[in-house]
Amino acid sequence: MGRNQVEMAKNGVKYKQERLATGMATVILVSEQKKEDRLPFAIGRNEKGCDIFSGRWVRDEESRPLYKESECPYLQPQQACITSGRPDRDYIYWKWQPNGCSIPSFNASLMLEALRGKRMMFVGDSLCRGSFFSMVCLLQKFVPNNAKSIEDAGQRIIFTAKEYNATVEFYWAPLLLESNADDPKKHTVHGRMVHRGSINVHGQYWKGVDILVLQTYIWWFIDEYSKILEEGSFEDKVKNTTDVPSNDAYRMALESMLKWVEENMDPTKTRVFFTDISPTHRSKDLWGGDPKGNCYNETTLVEDVNYDVSKPLKKTMRVIDEVLSKSDVQITLLNITRLSNYRKDGHVSIYKKPLGALTAEELATLVSFADCIHWCSPGVQDIWSELLFAKLFYP
Repeated sequence: MGRNQVEMAKNGVKYKQERLATGMATVILVSEQKKEDRLPFAIGRNEKGCDIFSGRWVRDEESRPLYKESECPYLQPQQACITSGRPDRDYIYWKWQPNGCSIPSFNASLMLEALRGKRMMFVGDSLCRGSFFSMVCLLQKFVPNNAKSIEDAGQRIIFTAKEYNATVEFYWAPLLLESNADDPKKHTVHGRMVHRGSINVHGQYWKGVDILVLQTYIWWFIDEYSKILEEGSFEDKVKNTTDVPSNDAYRMALESMLKWVEENMDPTKTRVFFTDISPTHRSKDLWGGDPKGNCYNETTLVEDVNYDVSKPLKKTMRVIDEVLSKSDVQITLLNITRLSNYRKDGHVSIYKKPLGALTAEELATLVSFADCIHWCSPGVQDIWSELLFAKLFYP
């Protein structure tokens, strides 16, 4: 064994030697991590020391957007901002550039091949649903029209790539635990209530998936306190409930999620991801503007490199870090908070349905009507999909 081969063996890279017809020998490398380090779907490693979530936004009119809005028939009206009348286009031409390294380009063919015979599931709220549709839009244009379908099955939306026998699914569970907001069509953000220790109510439907992407945040922080149902059902006239500070309730939910993953997911077969906080831009004073304003009419990103998330978000981010650091199985954190925080231009704003469909009252008060929570597609959430792709194949 030559010196280079010894070094490769030390680094867990397999090789084999084959003899050619000429009688000369050639070494064929089989790029592979050490068995004990290998993760499902992984084919390579990121550059050593590369934090792909730390970087800057770079304008790129050559490779962006990754798909055109008109190319994805599955986009929901509340994501299709151009169709709904958005006049500017600058927000679709930005890519994320990590500091000192790069992320691999999204490869739909590789993703589809890896999903052959498998299931990928996004679980969470409407922001998670946006991530699901981003992934579907990135993949579907590489699947023939007669070989793909999408089904809205209430709690689940299922995209099927038939020739790959693969599905990409979304499961509505905005708080992960059982709640009175679990009907995807009929729910209200106010008066929400969750059942303590109830994650198996939804979790039973996540078992057996090969890639699981979990996301929950905003529903826990609509009010200062979360109402926890200790026992009984949501229909009981007299309910045994406790009001818990939202950060504490959120910690409880994440700990339930962690326990469920440890008990139900096989880390040698399944990759589990948690997407952290999707920042909102509901007040301009966050970036030095009029506190009465919000993301409405914002067409440029925040360029101040020192711009950072608010103190309340930092507190919640610490909760996420503290809980996930206790994990005995690998849950990959998709740390999208800070990079998305620059993108005050990327929200749906008022462009979630044709402007002509707005009432006179809504037209007169567009600022208050603006949606500064959800994102236009194509746009910011496609970057989340690229980062997910990078962590899936280059962990």
